[in-house]
Amino acid sequence: MKSASVSALLAGLGLAGSGLAAVLPQVSPLPDPNSLPAAADMTPKLPSLADRGLDVSVTYPEGSVSGVTLLGIESFRGIPFAQPPVGNLRLKPPVRTNTTSATINGQGIGPSCPQMYLSSGSGNEILQLVGDFIDIPLFQTVTGASEDCLTLNVQRPAGTTASSNLPVLFWIFGGGFEFGTNAYYDGISLLTQGIDIGEPFIFVAINYRTGGFGFLGGKEIKADGSSNLGLLDQRLALEWVADNIAAFGGDPTKVTIWGESAGSISVFDQMALYGGNITYKGKPLFRGGIMDSGSVVPAEPVDGVKAQAVYDAVVAAGGCTGNADTLACLRALPYETFLNAANSVPGIFSYNSLALSYLPRPDGTVLTDSPHILALNGQYAAVPFILGDQEDEGTLFAVLLDGLSTTEKIVDYLSEYYFFGATTAQLTAFVNTYSTNIADGSPFRTGIFNELWPGFKRVAAILGDMTFTLARRAFLEISSLTNPSVPSWSYLGSYDYGFPILGTFHATDILQTFYGILPNYASGALQTYYINFVTTGDPNQGAAVKMTWPQWSENQQLMQFFSGSASLLDDNFRNSSYQYLIDNIDIFLI
Repeated sequence: MKSASVSALLAGLGLAGSGLAAVLPQVSPLPDPNSLPAAADMTPKLPSLADRGLDVSVTYPEGSVSGVTLLGIESFRGIPFAQPPVGNLRLKPPVRTNTTSATINGQGIGPSCPQMYLSSGSGNEILQLVGDFIDIPLFQTVTGASEDCLTLNVQRPAGTTASSNLPVLFWIFGGGFEFGTNAYYDGISLLTQGIDIGEPFIFVAINYRTGGFGFLGGKEIKADGSSNLGLLDQRLALEWVADNIAAFGGDPTKVTIWGESAGSISVFDQMALYGGNITYKGKPLFRGGIMDSGSVVPAEPVDGVKAQAVYDAVVAAGGCTGNADTLACLRALPYETFLNAANSVPGIFSYNSLALSYLPRPDGTVLTDSPHILALNGQYAAVPFILGDQEDEGTLFAVLLDGLSTTEKIVDYLSEYYFFGATTAQLTAFVNTYSTNIADGSPFRTGIFNELWPGFKRVAAILGDMTFTLARRAFLEISSLTNPSVPSWSYLGSYDYGFPILGTFHATDILQTFYGILPNYASGALQTYYINFVTTGDPNQGAAVKMTWPQWSENQQLMQFFSGSASLLDDNFRNSSYQYLIDNIDIFLI
């Protein structure tokens, strides 16, 4: 794992077992001259607790479901949208549920899909670093997982009826395409904010297959027509919404899809599936997208070298090597055996880091080409979108990579784990666009501080940019050229500036934007912008906002959110690195 020195460093820094130890100066942003009002002005006011626990039910075209009312929100959980993907349906595209007259008990928490292990060995160092952020779903251990997991949750304001015709927000969780569950994403905070600002809506959170259950590649998978199953799960859930959400009071013509991390990448993939065809029964499945930390990820084919190596490793770990039909063997394995085999390959919190074992890959049918090719060719659904990142996306993923202290070592790492088609000269040229000066690295704007190991801040900057921050700018630029009339907005989250070692790291937006539980400006402002977008298609229209968020194409500016203010930022930072990425995009295939 090449991280033997991390524990010693943590102990030396006073961080062993103490995530928020004040071992480094914590610098707050200087007040902006255009600073915005304090968070208290926009903090959601929760309804009275008097109506908690009331039973409620809905009959919809495919069945009926019972739910509960809590804090003025009605919740219906664990609604199946596909047949259980077990037995012969394991590693197969999802199949629609059969209409049933039985009432589903939607009052509890539905099962989660099988998970990859969070981490092994030195992964504990990451948990120590995140400290008080440990409640972010990314770091939670999922219990009660089952293959029978293709369910969704519907939440709505109490009193909503079938004639309410409310807009719909469709949530896709993140987790590196390896883990995650809708059980950790309750929409009550968002829904109460919507009620509070006079813009009620319906919230839908789905499960989809991850890891080897949802994104196994290989030539055998491609020949079977069973690639990108997690994306197909998401698409089938969208079709379920189109067919059934009206009964819950939602308007199927006003669906916005939203995701974070792998969920954010999935939002673009849903825009690009089947060459950009999002039509179902003659109507589009969604009208807008919100992407938090992820968009276009150039990828090698589903039957390419990387995906085949993962497939072969899973086959070997499952004891299926030598079988005439290895895929049939995997399908027939006991659940625990297949789970362990699928999890035998490196996970995201390992030395492989963002060189993921499982991710969406072009297969010629579902994803007809690499996502970057689809974007460049305009083969995606051109809907309005919001796309943004955290300021320090790469720090979390660089923690375990100690030893990459020189340009040569970074190049060797990228060549061995990430970009097989790139030459040493090409990768060297790219890495050299990043300064060796500690002060220039990530977490950004922190001077000489936060250098966890020699080269950490430089590697963190590279990983964050190539996967998230500069990839974001690339899609915004491509979109503005291929579809100039389609509006887009972009942001940079800097609300955790000063957090030791990691800064405003990947997934911290979950606390701010999704849960809204931190009492600061960023939480309330972001939720209001997002709810406006869900309701009107424009983050500035609807409930009042304190600052106009300009479309990115106007002056290529980001909205930069701090904990107590926001300001506009020119989207031209680290431009030499960006230009190299965009000019050589074909070599950066994961």
